[in-house]
Amino acid sequence: MKKANDYFIKGYSCSEAIIKAAIDKGLVHEDMLPLATAFSGGIGSGCLCGAVAGMEMVIGSMYGRDDKERDGRKARELGALSIKKFKEKNKVTCCKLLTIGFVCPSPERKQHCSKIVNDCVEIMEELLDLKKC
Repeated sequence: MKKANDYFIKGYSCSEAIIKAAIDKGLVHEDMLPLATAFSGGIGSGCLCGAVAGMEMVIGSMYGRDDKERDGRKARELGALSIKKFKEKNKVTCCKLLTIGFVCPSPERKQHCSKIVNDCVEIMEELLDLKKC
């Protein structure tokens, strides 16, 4: 999943970078990449951080309700835990608050958001035990 930061630096948005790296790992289907685009920049409004949204999409794709075997409880549990861990590192999940004081676009904001993408990757690796993948 460490490739997420590479994708982000190369021009993918924060949400797209998380999903693209998850596709590479075989964790989610490639059809999810276009879905992630709408979550860029705090869903275009500065609300929920796109990297956080990408993290939640991966969790949902892996453990969400599928009307066959999974009822979604594990996705909700891991989703809540991932948000808790993210807030422990960053206090909030709001893109506007996470990036306050940074001009968009700017190299400084890109660097700052790169750290946030990395935080999400680390949380996913821990919760989803991805280091074994």
